[in-house]
Amino acid sequence: MLRSLTARSLSLGTALALIFGFATAGLGAALVGETKQVTLQQKAPSSIDTLKALYRRPSTIPFPKDNPYTPEKAALGKKLYFDTRLSVSMAQSCGSCHSPSFGWGDGLAVGVGNGMNKLGRHSPTVVNAAWGEIFMWDGRLANLEEQALGPIQAAGEMNMPLDHLMQRLGTIPEYKPLFEAAFPKDGMTPKTLAKAIATYERTVVSDRAPFDAWIDGDEKAISEDAKRGFALFNGKAQCMTCHEGWNFTNDGFQDIGLPSKDIGRGEYAPGVIKMQHAFKTPGLREISRRAPFMHDGSLATLEQVVDHYDSGGVDRPSRSDLMRPLGLTAAEKSDLVAFLKTLTSNLTPTAAPVLPR
Repeated sequence: MLRSLTARSLSLGTALALIFGFATAGLGAALVGETKQVTLQQKAPSSIDTLKALYRRPSTIPFPKDNPYTPEKAALGKKLYFDTRLSVSMAQSCGSCHSPSFGWGDGLAVGVGNGMNKLGRHSPTVVNAAWGEIFMWDGRLANLEEQALGPIQAAGEMNMPLDHLMQRLGTIPEYKPLFEAAFPKDGMTPKTLAKAIATYERTVVSDRAPFDAWIDGDEKAISEDAKRGFALFNGKAQCMTCHEGWNFTNDGFQDIGLPSKDIGRGEYAPGVIKMQHAFKTPGLREISRRAPFMHDGSLATLEQVVDHYDSGGVDRPSRSDLMRPLGLTAAEKSDLVAFLKTLTSNLTPTAAPVLPR
C-alpha cells in the first residue's frame, strides 16, 4: 500500500490511510530573536493560474533524515498519541488537546491540563505539522520530536516525568515488541518514544478540501463569493503576506495587535521590539473546525477574526507593520469568510487504535 516512499517522504494518500484507519495498523531553530522576516511587497503573479499554483497541495510528506518514516513507527506513534497512560493522571493523552474532531485542536479557548488546570494559550493544531519549521506559539521548540515530549513532561499539562513514564510503559507487556519492531537497535527509550509520536504526527495531513478541487480546475467546487474572497486574500486584505503556500503559513512571528499581556516570542527575544507580543502564524487548513481562534482563543468566529484584522488591532511599538485598518466593506468581509471556509475538508472519522495491554 505504500507508494513512492523514501527515507524523507511519504505519499499523502498513504498518510491519510494511516490517520483515518484505511490501512493497517527541523528546520528553524528556537533561538533568541530568530524569526522569519515578512516583506510588505505584494506578490504579483502574472495570471490566476500562476497564483493558484502557489497553493497547490504537495504530493509527499517530508520526514527528517534522522527519523525516516516506517509503518511500524507510525503505528506505534498512533497508539502512544491516543494513550492516556502517558499522563500522570492516566486521564489525558496527546489526543485530548489535539483531537481529530476539532481540527486536531480541542475546541476550547485555552487548553486544559493536569488536574483540569487551565493553560495560558489555545491548543494549536497538529494538522500538517510535518511542514512546520518551528513549533509552539512562541517558537521555543525546534522540531516535532521535541514537541512530542514537551507536553508529556510539562507540570501544567500531562505532568509525567520521563523516567516514570518509561517505568509505566515497561509494565505494559504489549508495548515492548512494538518498540522493538519500530526501533530494532534501540527498543523503548524516551528518544524512540518521541520519534514514534513525531512520525505519527507527520502523517496527520489535511484532506482535500473544496479549495483544492478548484485549484485543480473544478470551477464549481467553490462559490463566486469564495473566489472573490480568494482575490481579496491575495490583494486588498494582504492575508497571503503571512498565510502563504499550500498550508497558508510562513511559520513566522508577528504581533497582530491582540489585547493580551502575553509577550509570546518576546520571552525568547527580549531585546527585539517586534518580537514582543509576537506569535507564530498558524496555518489555515481545516480552519472551520478549529474555533475559537488566535493564540489566546479570544475570537469565537471567523467573522470576528476578519473584523480584527480589518481594525488593525492594538497600536503599540511591537505591532506588525502589516497591521493597519484595511477598510473592508461588509460584502468583502463576507467574501473572505466564504473563502476561508473552503479550506476545510469533509470530516473523515479517525479510527481509534487498539491500545497495548
